[in-house]
Amino acid sequence: MKKWQKWLQVLKVATSEQNFLLQLERIEVIVSKILSAFMILVIAVAIWHLGLDLFQSLFAKTEDSFTRTLFSIFGLFLNVLIALEILENITAYLKKHVIQLELVIVTSLIAVARKIIILDLEKTTELGIIALASAILALSISYWVIRNVNSKEPK
Repeated sequence: MKKWQKWLQVLKVATSEQNFLLQLERIEVIVSKILSAFMILVIAVAIWHLGLDLFQSLFAKTEDSFTRTLFSIFGLFLNVLIALEILENITAYLKKHVIQLELVIVTSLIAVARKIIILDLEKTTELGIIALASAILALSISYWVIRNVNSKEPK
């Protein structure tokens, strides 16, 4: 009977809220580190793809439109920039254990800007353009509000 009581005592300590939260935080850090490593791999592949496309478009003798090629390359540049911003979000989380909303909104704004840059106006409906404009407006207002709140907080 004493062995069971001792075992229940160990189980009680192991499942306490504080210990559970500590274990959960350790798991979050491990997952964040894995995500960082994968994001570095994604960035490396995106840079490689950008370099290949840039090299091929500069030396290719095709009838392809220069504007289309230029927008494609801009899109690839912004893909790398978005990946870097996501990596910065993960790094900021690892350092402070807080998701920085300002960084998330800036990353979202870059993603919407990328969509606008590579947008094919011939294939886009009016509703799609209105949706993009609404997203930009909402993200811009969110960024402005968060930026003002953060600047007024004592550091």
